Amino acid sequence: MLEIIIQGRGGQGAQTAGNLLAGAFHAQGLHVQCFASYGGARRGTPVNSYIRADQRPVRVRCDIERADAILCFDASLLEGRLLAAADANTLIVVNSARSAAEFAQALPGRRVIPIDALSISRQQGLGRIVNSALLGALARVIQAPTLEVLSQALVDNAPKQHDENVAACVEGYHCAERQLMGSAA
Repeated sequence: MLEIIIQGRGGQGAQTAGNLLAGAFHAQGLHVQCFASYGGARRGTPVNSYIRADQRPVRVRCDIERADAILCFDASLLEGRLLAAADANTLIVVNSARSAAEFAQALPGRRVIPIDALSISRQQGLGRIVNSALLGALARVIQAPTLEVLSQALVDNAPKQHDENVAACVEGYHCAERQLMGSAA
């Protein structure tokens, strides 16, 4: 079973990203569980979205204690409880302009792939809306769902700017791919 935590701040789109990712996994024929957790219902407070995807029905009904992957919308949230859900094998994709080397120094033993999703989103005309770029990066890092299925989920579910969202998703995917290929060399 694949277990993913998405964390952001209220208003950043973390819950929307979780729903989009769950829809893409479902479109690929997987059984999916997706739920959110958030404190005060106001902008800026931490928001978590939890996703489980498996070939079999998902019957577990608790928070994710050990994630296969974490998607973090705000690097300032990479601490405490969120990092407690990560081990050396957890893939962490974070929205940040900082380098992978900086994260390796700050978070030794963690597998962090920083993606400057804000820059990607602005280049694609989406302003501060970073979830499409981050979802593309996550899809590449965990090798699921396929880029085609994720792009279609964006087209089907994004309220507007379909082409821009897909372009940001594709660029996020390729940005993660370049980092993974660079670290493999």
